[in-house]
Amino acid sequence: MTQLQLAKHQHWPDIPLAEAMRPQFLTDVVGQEHLLGPGKPLQVAFLAKQAHSMILWGPPGVGKTTLARLMANGFNCHFIAISAVLAGVKEIRQAVEESEQVLHQSNQKTILFVDEIHRFNKSQQDALLPFVESGLITFIGATTENPSFEVNSALLSRSQTYVLKTLQAHHLGALVQRVGSIILKKLNIADDAMELLIQYADGDARRFLNLIDQALAGHQTQNPVEIDKKFLDQLLSLQGRRFDKGGDHFYDQISALHKAVRGSHPDAALYWLCRMLDGGADPLYLARRIIRMAWEDIGLADPRAIQIALDAIQTFERLGSPEGELALGQAVIYLAMAAKSNASYNAFNQAMAFVKQDQTQEVPLHLRNAPTKLMKNLGYGHAYRYAHDEPNAYAAGETYLPDGMKEPNWYSPTDRGLEIQIQEKMAFLRNLDLQAKKK
Repeated sequence: MTQLQLAKHQHWPDIPLAEAMRPQFLTDVVGQEHLLGPGKPLQVAFLAKQAHSMILWGPPGVGKTTLARLMANGFNCHFIAISAVLAGVKEIRQAVEESEQVLHQSNQKTILFVDEIHRFNKSQQDALLPFVESGLITFIGATTENPSFEVNSALLSRSQTYVLKTLQAHHLGALVQRVGSIILKKLNIADDAMELLIQYADGDARRFLNLIDQALAGHQTQNPVEIDKKFLDQLLSLQGRRFDKGGDHFYDQISALHKAVRGSHPDAALYWLCRMLDGGADPLYLARRIIRMAWEDIGLADPRAIQIALDAIQTFERLGSPEGELALGQAVIYLAMAAKSNASYNAFNQAMAFVKQDQTQEVPLHLRNAPTKLMKNLGYGHAYRYAHDEPNAYAAGETYLPDGMKEPNWYSPTDRGLEIQIQEKMAFLRNLDLQAKKK
């Protein structure tokens, strides 16, 4: 039995429980041990009282806003918070003016916290740059989206990115021990009910505390002996579809969908797709994952799969839910039954790994562009063979790699689907190369 100890308050708080319980000290934060543990980056920053611009990337309810507020207190900085959903360049200018006034009047620096930073467009993000560079403000952005795609490279390069993780069951359980300062009387929550609350919360502390709030409100009106699973099922039934009914983690289901497609099992692929749609997963997120499957697991064995996946997301964007979901279902069926190949995927990864560890190689002279007379005199483009003027439109024996680099043979087509023909074409061209070398 989990027991919630109650304090001496005689009424419910006027603000949501999640806000009332926002940590006031770093030691109150649950989770994120990889950032806040001994010797970890953010703990070091707190101990040194050294503020620096950063982006906090993680799912909802894991402490992004809380950490920003704690940093302002810990670093003795003025704190300004704006939401990119509601704010624009005007609000940025106002924040800058306020920062200048605070610096002039009290010699205090400002932390500007921008929630949902990915919602700012390029010009809005660019408006922050001069003041981040000058040191007038320390920028902290929070986002649930991948900053590599959603944050301008200029702003990204001036900020350290920290990845916050989904809270685990033991983290949420620790929150229960702190609820006691908010509630009226002793309250018993059965173990199965606590497990259900943790499952419904899905790693989101804000959602978890809101669910506790609802359970306590229901307890006040119905006054059961204890809060058990049956009580919660009745109380939270309207919200059940928003959560993972089976208790599996969201990304586990994504993995199951991907593996079902890769394993050429259309029924299983449909099951996991529909399971996630029914559980409230974002259809556009699923559509993006379906596109990835087409590129990663099918590739050139059946290029039509890529087009069908792209058509599916476009169809959903035009029709919306639930009609557009049919396009996603049809796409996963096609992908499941398409010829499979990860040859292109493997070739790309091998090439990327090679480039990262290799030194910078010069572009051979015959491959360089020569738009000016000086470049031509330097040998740029000299002896370049125009493939279209060669037999079979192929300059046999020519190389397009840096001088001295051996043929890496990264791409090795399979004997499935269209790649059978690609394999035959590559063998034909390699034979032409051998003949040219003999000559």
